[in-house]
Amino acid sequence: MKIVVIQGPNLNMLGVRETNIYGPMKLEQIHAQMKEVAGQNGAEIEFFQSNLEGELVDKIQECYGEAHGIIINAAAYTHTSIAIRDAISAVNIPTIEVHISNIHRREDFRKENMIAAVCSSSVIGFGPFGYHLAMMGVLQIMNEMKAAVKAQEQQA
Repeated sequence: MKIVVIQGPNLNMLGVRETNIYGPMKLEQIHAQMKEVAGQNGAEIEFFQSNLEGELVDKIQECYGEAHGIIINAAAYTHTSIAIRDAISAVNIPTIEVHISNIHRREDFRKENMIAAVCSSSVIGFGPFGYHLAMMGVLQIMNEMKAAVKAQEQQA
């Protein structure tokens, strides 16, 4: 099982950027914790971060046929990117959206969410712990899919 974690713009600045909103934890620390949980659950994990919308779209497309689950924090592109929405929809891979802050309690423009409707679920406002919750969610979805395939094979 392979999970790809895709991080959008400015998330490389975690731990420095607006710590009153995003907290002091750095992206590398979040990824280290996720890698540990993935390993404990027999999953391979890959991390990708870009500030460029097209690179995020390319990475989502590269997941097709390669990954079993995606965890994405599209950051500001959540509110503007139909291209990212379309890429998530096109690959049809279980995808969980993460937001460190509660986007519904922030500026009005952050309440518009272009990608939520094509994601399996969203984890919003739990700080860096939201990535752990997303990891548990994507692992559960992947296990349920594996069990469904196994049940179908047994019936055949």
